Amino acid sequence: METAALHKLKESLEGELRIDKLTKVLYSTDASVYRKTPLAVAFPKSIADLKKLILFAKENTIGLIPRTAGTSLAGQCVGDGIIVDVSVHFTKIISVDKEKMQVTVQPGVIRDELNTYLEPFGLFFGPNTSTANRCMIGGMVGNNSSGTTSIRYGVTREYTASLKTILSNGEEAEFKALTTEEFQAKTQLNTFEGTIYKNLHKELSNKETQEEIIREFPKPQIHRRNTGYAIDELLKSNIFGGKNELINVCELLSGSEGTLAFTTEITLQLTPLPPKLSAMVVTHYRSLEDCLSDVAPAMQHNLHTCEMMDRTILDCTKNNREHSKNRFFVAGDPAALLTLEVKSDTEEDLKHQIDALLETITTSGLSYANPILNAAEGKMASELRKAGLGLLGNIVGDKKAVACIEDTAVAVEDLKDFIGEFTQIMAGYKQNAVYYAHAGAGELHLRPILNLKKSDDVHLFRAITTDVAKLTKKYKGSFSGEHGDGIVRAEFIPLMIGDKNYQLLKRIKTYFDPTNIFNPGKIVDAFPMDESLRYDIDRKEPEIKTLLDFSDSEGILKAAEKCNGSGDCRKTHHSAGGMCPSYHATKNEKDTTRGRANALREFLTTSEAPNKFNQKELKEAFDLCLSCKACASECPSNVDVATLKTEFLYQYQEANGYPLRGKLFAYNTKLNKLGSKVSGLTNFIYDSSFFGGLLKSSAGVAKERSMPKVYNFNFDKHLQLFKNQNTITKKSVVLYIDEFTNYMDITLGKDAIEVLTKLGYDIQLFYAESGRTYISKGFLKQAKKLALENIPALKIFADKNIPVIGLEPSAVLTFRDEYKRFSSDKDTTAKIAANCYLIEEFLANEITAGALRADLFTTEVKKVKIHSHCHQKSLSNQKVTFDILNLPKNYEVSIITSGCCGMAGSFGYEKEHYEVSMQIGELKLFPAVRKSSEDTIISANGTSCRHQIHDGTKRQAKHPITILKEALL
Repeated sequence: METAALHKLKESLEGELRIDKLTKVLYSTDASVYRKTPLAVAFPKSIADLKKLILFAKENTIGLIPRTAGTSLAGQCVGDGIIVDVSVHFTKIISVDKEKMQVTVQPGVIRDELNTYLEPFGLFFGPNTSTANRCMIGGMVGNNSSGTTSIRYGVTREYTASLKTILSNGEEAEFKALTTEEFQAKTQLNTFEGTIYKNLHKELSNKETQEEIIREFPKPQIHRRNTGYAIDELLKSNIFGGKNELINVCELLSGSEGTLAFTTEITLQLTPLPPKLSAMVVTHYRSLEDCLSDVAPAMQHNLHTCEMMDRTILDCTKNNREHSKNRFFVAGDPAALLTLEVKSDTEEDLKHQIDALLETITTSGLSYANPILNAAEGKMASELRKAGLGLLGNIVGDKKAVACIEDTAVAVEDLKDFIGEFTQIMAGYKQNAVYYAHAGAGELHLRPILNLKKSDDVHLFRAITTDVAKLTKKYKGSFSGEHGDGIVRAEFIPLMIGDKNYQLLKRIKTYFDPTNIFNPGKIVDAFPMDESLRYDIDRKEPEIKTLLDFSDSEGILKAAEKCNGSGDCRKTHHSAGGMCPSYHATKNEKDTTRGRANALREFLTTSEAPNKFNQKELKEAFDLCLSCKACASECPSNVDVATLKTEFLYQYQEANGYPLRGKLFAYNTKLNKLGSKVSGLTNFIYDSSFFGGLLKSSAGVAKERSMPKVYNFNFDKHLQLFKNQNTITKKSVVLYIDEFTNYMDITLGKDAIEVLTKLGYDIQLFYAESGRTYISKGFLKQAKKLALENIPALKIFADKNIPVIGLEPSAVLTFRDEYKRFSSDKDTTAKIAANCYLIEEFLANEITAGALRADLFTTEVKKVKIHSHCHQKSLSNQKVTFDILNLPKNYEVSIITSGCCGMAGSFGYEKEHYEVSMQIGELKLFPAVRKSSEDTIISANGTSCRHQIHDGTKRQAKHPITILKEALL
């Protein structure tokens, strides 16, 4: 393909066509094991754009690969043609028809956000994938998605009322339910659409064809079946001898993976909202066999979900910051467990359902523990199960749980026997597979553990997949239950449905797409399942030296490779959590955790440069990373982009030099120390529109920003003053006076001294620069030097069990996080980490221990809203702040459900980042602050957060310790 032709196409589109290297890298993978570099990536804005792309593809004989969230597990979203990403512009909810219980949407609407929109109408869309907070309706239709609730709500195909599409000749066509007469009328149309209907009628009217389909396709009671095109569904129409009065070609298009037409608009049939009350019984088993034996009896009850997790999945949750807390219900060390959810509109009926379910479970006698979870607890358990795919990325090293046989579905009554034979196959290959997911629907996500960098395991990849395909055929199951055929399973379709049926599928593909432009290589004429893998086979592993210690992941490359593409980072600000704030603002794949990890993996793997980090594309990918650390806790695979970024900055700047502005921010503490000696003059300059403006302009700081003041204060004298006024009645503590408190936020240090001494603590002060400013700008040599200087002093406190408590989260939590990567003495840094606390953590622990009482504080009535620092959310929790601010008994405290504030240290000051910084603040935080009454206290423990709140809302936020100081009697 000539670049000139692509440039001409680019100029003709309302949307974008990107042909740069970074974008092509970002779209060369999805959540599968495959990697194909596209010619270009299109972001169409209109139907006209899509038609131009289709005609261009037809004229140039290249493929168009439709893509929404890119979470496909079988390789549906990768290809060497043009990726067409509709997730950016085709995101409208067009209309709701409450009477018909239907909604019409564009393909880029997120499933969970659609249901939030529908809730006031009393309606919702039932299929619920584990990716529901970022997967999009177009992808769900393309894959015929189902998810955890399929035993109750079925699959997407059942709810697809109509599809507006563009056919392969550029013609628009709407597919919907038709009567026999309407269908016959379609076959008479002198259009491309008419030809499609005519050929479908001709093919499926043949009795031998019908018998072949019925004989070879999966058992009809298996509702999760996506093998090939759903021609068996069309046979249910009375046109072809079935009982249904209507026929809808949408049943064929749903699950077709974008290989037949390009969908532009989707009308979904909805259902009433589910019952409001729910509970979950979690049954624990000592063996997988016992667990599977209970599935069929449990399914006799009116369950909404029946999900399974095995020991491998559960073990992966132990070291994940976010999901370790979600395993609270796990009793002992089960080989497997089932999560059985029931729902009702009344407490009485809910209890009756639980009792009946427990009676069945106890009668079987196979489980050893059966805790009952309430609705909130059940949601946490469900989140743990949903994170299964991402959690498997936590397996350290090159061996991973590979998606190839993970989508098999059999009849529920066959599940135990099927798994028994499957386990024998795995034993023959000396494999301990992973078992989890939809037990109640007869589908477990079964994954072998393979290293696809090695040819021996790639051979196993094919051999295992082939054997399991044959086993699935034996049980007349579906090899593709909900994840689709894609690349990994498409070449097994002839085995699964017979060659005659496969040839029929090929003809149907030709009727819709004679020039093979729609997602070629999927379903028919498949790409080989063991080629175009993410990694070159038997490659020599790159040797990459880093300053930070990545030994916990076996090196920085494998730290990036932990990303398996599950796309948790593509959730928007409408979902819980903070990952990833820049993506929330830009909706650009390069600004996701996945995008950054993929870019780093690609260039560290393929670059021939002496310094593999020295790539302008990597600089662009990491540019908008705010180092909030949300990914370190919220990414199920524990991909910590903040740490990857600081190593990249260091390596890149070692090759290209350290910029002046970077030096000003990195050495900010030294500059503040100098400025504090003449603080009056310094602050006058900062406040001056002329001098301050000149300073901002020369330093590359946004002119809209206010500059933080600097001060000179003697904390030792202040401490002695309050020690003289108060009696020591409690333990000794070390109050860490960090670089921000020492020179800018001196009020916090004073307030902390006053509160702690009045509460009776014996305080000593520890002055040290944490290194945070150096870390954030990639000055790692300087940061490491500080760390190694501070560690001996911090070790003394840890050895004496004297807690070190800090005020600025980004400073004190450095001791808990980055210092582990600067020092080779892991035992010491672990001990120091366990001895360092946010002041909120320390005080919350004291409340729990009974050392602090509410009667020490005011009884005034006040409202407090909390915004917590990102590093606190990632490395600690927000509840500690909530708990200590509830000490005054009449304080009404709530947590603002905000992500990152958008400032992130120097990020929001930098002029080129100012706009994105403020966009992030406007997503949740600023509106929540503006809605608060003037007498509501806004709490923010981060210095950057308080500055951002002031610049964005003109409100003065207070540190929690200041709020407590003001409340002390």
